[in-house]
Amino acid sequence: MIHHPRSFAALLVVILSILTFGCTAEADIQAGKVAAVQCQACHGKDGIGLTPQTPNLAGQKELYLSTQLVAYRSGSRKNSIMSPLAKPLSDEDIANLAAYFASLPATGSR
Repeated sequence: MIHHPRSFAALLVVILSILTFGCTAEADIQAGKVAAVQCQACHGKDGIGLTPQTPNLAGQKELYLSTQLVAYRSGSRKNSIMSPLAKPLSDEDIANLAAYFASLPATGSR
């Protein structure tokens, strides 16, 4: 039994958004690299977080990254920094960013 219809609705939006990624054209890693410039202030030039509180994006699974960005965009996951940054992203932007960061090596240090 669902006690929080809003939570269920938000979860449903996230799930449906994730499922559409499988139906879209191939993600463009180069476009993701261009878009990722705005991410560098916190996540570093190579996708390695600059502080212990900032997660590394390099080498993460593409589906994980896209899921998190969709959740920030929809409001089902909240963060005072990430939520407003993800809000204007299109599905294509999210796919490209996820493909780019997933293509980077996970090695590196803070």
